[in-house]
Amino acid sequence: MKAVPIHKSPREFSDLSCQILRNANRGILRRDFLSGISRLIIDFSGCDALEMRLKERNRHYRSEMIRGKKLAFRMEVIPEVKNEPSEIFPGPGAKTDLEKLCAFIIQSLPPSSLSGIVARGSFWIGDTAKELKLPASSPVKLRGNTIRIGGEYKSLLIIPFTVGIKDISLILFKSKKANFFGENEIPLYEGIAQNLGVALVHRHTQVALRERVKEFTCLYGIAKIVACPDISLKEILQNTVELLPPAWLYPEITTARITVDRYSCRAPGFAAGVSRLTAEIIVNEITRGRVEVIYKKEKPKLDEGPFLREERNLIDTVAQKIALVLERRQAEEDRAGLQEQLRHADRLATIGQLAAGVAHELNEPLGSILGFAQLSRRNSGLPQEVDRDLQKIINASLHAREIIKKLMVFARQMPPRKTAVSLNQIVEEGIYFLESRCAKSGIELVRKFLPALPEITADPSQLHQVLINLIVNAIQAMPKGGKLTLETLAKDGQVVLIVRDTGTGMNKDVLKKIFTPFFTTKDVHEGTGLGLSVVHGIITSHGGSIKVESRIGAGARFEIQLPIKGFGATKENEQNGKDS
Repeated sequence: MKAVPIHKSPREFSDLSCQILRNANRGILRRDFLSGISRLIIDFSGCDALEMRLKERNRHYRSEMIRGKKLAFRMEVIPEVKNEPSEIFPGPGAKTDLEKLCAFIIQSLPPSSLSGIVARGSFWIGDTAKELKLPASSPVKLRGNTIRIGGEYKSLLIIPFTVGIKDISLILFKSKKANFFGENEIPLYEGIAQNLGVALVHRHTQVALRERVKEFTCLYGIAKIVACPDISLKEILQNTVELLPPAWLYPEITTARITVDRYSCRAPGFAAGVSRLTAEIIVNEITRGRVEVIYKKEKPKLDEGPFLREERNLIDTVAQKIALVLERRQAEEDRAGLQEQLRHADRLATIGQLAAGVAHELNEPLGSILGFAQLSRRNSGLPQEVDRDLQKIINASLHAREIIKKLMVFARQMPPRKTAVSLNQIVEEGIYFLESRCAKSGIELVRKFLPALPEITADPSQLHQVLINLIVNAIQAMPKGGKLTLETLAKDGQVVLIVRDTGTGMNKDVLKKIFTPFFTTKDVHEGTGLGLSVVHGIITSHGGSIKVESRIGAGARFEIQLPIKGFGATKENEQNGKDS
């Protein structure tokens, strides 16, 4: 298409300005806007090429539309330089004379005495082969301050205009025909340029408003999701990740992923992509996961790669909101755990009081039963069947008295008599009574004792009871034989006893209840449900702790920690040690 000079009326210039402003109202992206506007202006002016150099969001852009068989458009980011006052200007690029002239016009406003500069700072020349001289005071450093633009374009019109308050931009009209522009047209083109500056600000405002609406819509949607009652964490993450792509600048090529602990939730159409924006999800200074937003195709560089500065703020906010959800859920779980512990402690206290009363009430009649049965057996001439029955009464009474003793310990009616003891010795003595039973049951007994284990302050008889209870439970959990490992060690001011078996194991529900008094999974004749409750009470009274790990079919592991003598013992324990 051949360039033809077109002389337009002021009314036609006014109509062009209106078209430019109407395009700004559409709020389309920068590249699409500049391409459409360049087409309008180049068709209107009849020039062969139209170039724009813009400063927006602290970045310089260069766009150019060239007339040919069809209009070709391209846009790029211009390299930047700083002057002494640290102001940012477009860099010289290839350092052509045209680039130097553009730099002079931008940096020399208000205009200096350069041939071709008109009152408003625009420059025009009808023959680019002519040599021009820049003033000696020019901020652009040249050898001899002489430039010759040259090239295929004979006529050139450069109009500076502002985008916003102070961002100086340029629009360059180029024609292959000499003396293409008339001096009387320059003020009209300057009006077009100023309207273009207003349109660029308006376009940016429209785009920014639309993007902020998308971002707030996203955040509002997340707030609604989080507020839903009885919603799982996975549902929160999945619903949130699906809200992210529409909130970004290019939703049609955007996908997202949120990873938290064992969960990985993806937006529809998730793929690796070419550009990625991420934010860490941090809870109590621990990184629990990340939020990722991905572009599937290349896009022009903006504030952070192809992403906007506001999008960085958005993804950080989303990560923070997810972190708050995790923190709140953790707090709820901790609170529920504490409440369960309080309920458990209350149950123990109530049952302890009941047990103490029952034990006291039963001791006297049991003593009478046992005493009269033993006296009756001393009579000579008792029939054999009567003697056997009396022995059964004595055995049952002794068993009942043993249960009462356990109840008394559980209710802490029998204070411990503490002294300095070796846990290794306690364990060896306990094994002595049960080693033969392990052998008969086909159970391999493994000892792993730490030599020179530090002493602890404890009641030996109560520790014997703890050990025997744990070993008996382990034996009963291995009806077909197995391995029982007893291990002692020391760490962090604590002496540790580990009792590990390869038995049937326990599920999570049983694990939660094993220290509850009278809870048992055994048959009636095999246990009372007090053994582990007594163990828990004894260890607690010694200032220690007990942990249990178990899975069905994988055995059980009991770990008991007791303070080393002189390390972390309570004043009560120390005093009991002195009294003993």
